[in-house]
Amino acid sequence: MGKPDFRLPPGVKDILPEEIPKWHYLEDIIRELAELYRFREIRTPIFEMALLFQRGVGEATDIVVKEMYIFKDRGGRELALRPEGTAPVARAYVEHGLHTRPQPLKLYYVGPMFRHDRPQMGRNRQFHQFGAEIFGAPGPAADAEVIFLLAEFLRRAGVKDWELELNSVGCPVCRPQLVAALEEYLGKHASSLCPDCRQRLERNPLRVLDCKEDSCRQVVQQAPTPLDYLCSRCESHFRGVQEELCSLGVPFRLNPRLVRGLDYYTGTAFEVLSPRLGAQNALGGGGRYDYLVEECGGPSTPGVGFAVGLERVLLALEKQEDSPLPKEEVRRGVFIAAADEEGRKRQAYWLRLLRSAGLPADRDYASGRGLRAQLKQADRHRARWALILGAEELGRGMVRLRDLESGEQVDLPETEVIAWLRQKETGGS
Repeated sequence: MGKPDFRLPPGVKDILPEEIPKWHYLEDIIRELAELYRFREIRTPIFEMALLFQRGVGEATDIVVKEMYIFKDRGGRELALRPEGTAPVARAYVEHGLHTRPQPLKLYYVGPMFRHDRPQMGRNRQFHQFGAEIFGAPGPAADAEVIFLLAEFLRRAGVKDWELELNSVGCPVCRPQLVAALEEYLGKHASSLCPDCRQRLERNPLRVLDCKEDSCRQVVQQAPTPLDYLCSRCESHFRGVQEELCSLGVPFRLNPRLVRGLDYYTGTAFEVLSPRLGAQNALGGGGRYDYLVEECGGPSTPGVGFAVGLERVLLALEKQEDSPLPKEEVRRGVFIAAADEEGRKRQAYWLRLLRSAGLPADRDYASGRGLRAQLKQADRHRARWALILGAEELGRGMVRLRDLESGEQVDLPETEVIAWLRQKETGGS
């Protein structure tokens, strides 16, 4: 009998310590922007009742039909790992009575999502999204606000050459006429559609417009589009969104065949694309969902939001020659090294003293390792300073500090070490 294989399945990856600075780079931008735009963070569980996505996202969507991780718990409840973030936030909005708070309510989240999709570049089965939602704001200014936030995130992150595509998918008033026209047109070309789109034609013909198969793309080139059937209210709203984006200086282009892959969208729909990502070129997207809260059991509440894939943003940045992503972990903090036995006795004291003063500090935990080996370890741990403790210096009330970047050393009185390090850590000379 062979050894058990504990390796992760395809499409699921560990994020190793040397990669973490890249993630912190994006997460710091997200939190800074959320504060500026007055979005408050919400954290929902990674699993929900499967019915939430079946009803909210849509039973005929690829996410629900093909990609959800569904399982039963010990109580027989059918649960699903969350494949997207908007429906869970809408569920929390209803469950905790957030509609009773002052509106509009602006929320954001950062976290893992799960889809059993075919693993490929920029698409993992566990992936991470930054998303933002506005509840209780029906006007086009709210649509423009979330798009502006997404655009500003990409700008601050340093993503170049991204493109924003914009459309309106209509509402329950005007969408039935579009669906009827699509059914008539696509029915005449059903033999040219892929097997999946033949099924979509039966359940939700709008999904055909979203298909990436070449044969289906050719068919839909002449198909009716949502913009052909907008009612006066949807047309006015969509015109308002475009005017707001022009005022904010956000460039966009209209794509009348953009529908997104989720059934809860009404009115505005948008995607941000990167030409650096090849066929899977979507960085993120979103739109308006004015009936999702009602679908989750709450009062009639308009909503609009977006989600952006962080793995895809990182991939786009890594493909840029002048990528702003940190190349390696920044040197920081103090490594306490002992030159002799007397120095080893004082390591714990200095470790507590430095950390109490708010200075990151570590030490060598192996007994008997020589000073040179300790300094090599300090270098590997990306420490900025080595605090060297030895009997000779300690006997005079002194310690030695070495700059691990330049190799320069200085002997200081023990009473001056904290102030000296604080000055150096904050950029003083």
